[in-house]
Amino acid sequence: MLFPETSAESSTGAPLCSAKGCRAAAVWVLAWNNPKLHTPERRKTWLACDEHREHLSSFLGVRGFLKDVVALEDWAVGDGKETEA
Repeated sequence: MLFPETSAESSTGAPLCSAKGCRAAAVWVLAWNNPKLHTPERRKTWLACDEHREHLSSFLGVRGFLKDVVALEDWAVGDGKETEA
């Protein structure tokens, strides 16, 4: 369980894409925050499969929320990163 607050998990425990209705394995972490609600250092996360990475990034980006896109395997080894939805 890498991101219990962030995503659904497959039957094997692998995190799934955050796109509505998608059951594909997550490959990317989209770190974001809403500056009207969150402090600048806070990072919320969505997970994305390869197919939905661009769509979810664009959705957050046009709102000025997207802060970073990182490979899930790299995020998992990072230290101190928030994983809330």
